[in-house]
Amino acid sequence: MNYDFDFAVAGGGPAGSSAAIALAQHGHSVILLEREAFPRFHIGESLLSTANEAFAALGLAKKMEAANFPVKWGARLFTHDGLSGRGVDFATVTEVMRPQTYQVPRSEFDRILMDRAREAGVDVRERHRVIACDFTPDAAVLEVTRNDEERFTMRVRALVDATGRQGLLAKKFNLRTDEPRLANIAIFSHYANVPLIEGERPNDIRIVARADSGWFWLIPISAELMSVGVVLPKNLFLQMPDGTNEERLDRAIADTPLVARLMKDARREWPVRVEKDFSYRASTYAGDRWILAGDAGSFLDPVFSTGVSIAMESGIEAAAELDRAVRRNDFSARNFAAFSRRQRRRYETFRQFVIGFYSPQFRDLFFDPEPPRRMFRAVVTVLSGRWNARPATRFMNSLFFALVALQKRFKFARSRFRRDATAGYP
Repeated sequence: MNYDFDFAVAGGGPAGSSAAIALAQHGHSVILLEREAFPRFHIGESLLSTANEAFAALGLAKKMEAANFPVKWGARLFTHDGLSGRGVDFATVTEVMRPQTYQVPRSEFDRILMDRAREAGVDVRERHRVIACDFTPDAAVLEVTRNDEERFTMRVRALVDATGRQGLLAKKFNLRTDEPRLANIAIFSHYANVPLIEGERPNDIRIVARADSGWFWLIPISAELMSVGVVLPKNLFLQMPDGTNEERLDRAIADTPLVARLMKDARREWPVRVEKDFSYRASTYAGDRWILAGDAGSFLDPVFSTGVSIAMESGIEAAAELDRAVRRNDFSARNFAAFSRRQRRRYETFRQFVIGFYSPQFRDLFFDPEPPRRMFRAVVTVLSGRWNARPATRFMNSLFFALVALQKRFKFARSRFRRDATAGYP
């Protein structure tokens, strides 16, 4: 068959760029189609330790070190009043290649990934958007628009859909199922003059649990700027008085004593933005001559910062799966069944923690200053990104969730959060 390229990747974010780089490393011709022009704004991101494995695989480790992004070793957990909480130290985890990772401004981070794709030999085309696609027994046929004006068609062996929440193929094949217990709203901006954490790990992310079901993040994304945002379940967001987005964020800050103290001298440097962080999953992650990667397949609430790490990992896995398909000359959905199962298992593992976080019982134990050490290390192992941990770690996490279930009745940890009907828990 005559193909314009071996593979096309729709979307130039972390999932798409990772898939394109990995496919080029396997020796295939690749075109990467990104609808926007980089750099583009995207909310700042806190990475997980397992991202280092993706950087090594993609030839990005030295570029990441040279970028001088704020260094992250874990997280600091705080209750709304600042009176309880603890550190999350990725250095205690033995199942990752390297515990230290980064806080990144996504516009710069995504540019580094896309430049690496060009360096690897990928034909990168910005302001190009896939507007339609058909899949024949022999090819994926794409209709592409350039600057929303010029249109052309191309034939490739298969398509990697990395279009994020836009969901090119999820919409075409009606693949998505929303998570009703994770219908959340994020309100955020970037601020200057927010104090860092005192001590040896000043750039760790801070997670501040509000007295209700909401929570704040504070992520230093550069030497000057802090990404600050609040996530509220939709029913809690709807309880807020009417007002502008700026007023909503200011009100949430004022309602959270610890965050109010940290932000008393802060200066907002960006417009306040609001995003629906509605979580979802796909019924399948691959079909005949197509594969989903990153948010195009599933999206989870950002509380544990899994987004970029899942995106890069799934992009690399998609490339490996398509490389095997070339060697087998089999691009069928059946051939991709193992890929879909792996994506589902990863999603389900992280989902258990995210769903748990929006319950007061989970928070009682998670924010307790003196948890069982071995059990908490098992929890941190998963939260560092090692979702497919060793059997002993999985067993300890099962015990943790058993305690969460029993906390409602036996109070293993002190109750620090509201339980009333207006607290907004799903």
